[in-house]
Amino acid sequence: MLAATTAAPTRLASIGLLVCLGLLIAAPFMGVYPIFMMKALCYAMFAMAFNLLMGFTGLLSFGHAAFFGVAGYTTGWLIRSAGYSPELGVLVGTAVAGLCGLGVGLLAIRRQGIYFAMVTLAMAQMFYFVFLQAPFTGGEDGLQGVPRGQLLGLISLENDLSLYFVVLAVFVALFLFVIRIVHSPFGQVLKAIRENETRAISLGYDVNKYKLMAFVLSTTAAGLAGAMKTLVLGFVTLNDAHWSLSGEVILMTLLGGLGTFAGPALGAFTIIGLQNFLADQVGSWINVIIGVIFVLCVVAFRRGFIGELKAWHASRQHSR
Repeated sequence: MLAATTAAPTRLASIGLLVCLGLLIAAPFMGVYPIFMMKALCYAMFAMAFNLLMGFTGLLSFGHAAFFGVAGYTTGWLIRSAGYSPELGVLVGTAVAGLCGLGVGLLAIRRQGIYFAMVTLAMAQMFYFVFLQAPFTGGEDGLQGVPRGQLLGLISLENDLSLYFVVLAVFVALFLFVIRIVHSPFGQVLKAIRENETRAISLGYDVNKYKLMAFVLSTTAAGLAGAMKTLVLGFVTLNDAHWSLSGEVILMTLLGGLGTFAGPALGAFTIIGLQNFLADQVGSWINVIIGVIFVLCVVAFRRGFIGELKAWHASRQHSR
């Protein structure tokens, strides 16, 4: 009976993920605007990257937008000004974000709790100032006119449909990568650190090393999201590195379900959907609406969409 109870949610989750994948594949053919879908997928990857750090390691970063932005600026400049191919520009931009994450992580992981969060926020503000002042970033105007080019010199990414399936493939690959990381022995140590860091230390684990690795993986994945977003929209601005974006990705993760796999992606689609479809109707009041949603999320369903769904399913199984 126990085996059947444990296997059921796994089968249910697998079916749900396959249905979602089917909907994502069919979305462009159902009249959904491909640019919106690609933008939402990029922010979903950003939320998954943050969730790897906060949801599975227990480290709250207030500066993740810096790595999203640094990869975006690097990718945009390399493709537009240095003549790099899109795939090489994205790879280098992602790598630069990971290296910046390594530098920031070496400083930040020596602190815990709110002090860790404040260090990441301070470092992110330093990145923001560099992006504002550096000549190659375009300052307040941003980096405009980034061409999409051709993937591997064969597939033209100027076609929205072609680029959409490239972005979707990257999203699925990152999603599977996060699942693999969390279910690996390395991921089990991360969860042990999240639950009880002192106990993990007593078991002989070098927690600072594990936290640094988790931080670098998370910032690299955030960089991948930022690089892909620049390729999709053809520009990158200071908003992509602003501290408010770090707050938005926290909201996306909490709304969908902290520490779940599909939750951050669902939260990202919800927030980006609200911003796109309500902005014309309510204007700047969209920020008030998102704020109300955040309060409701914290007060009414702290586990998020997926977390509450899992809790409801578990209670049904228990009552049988």
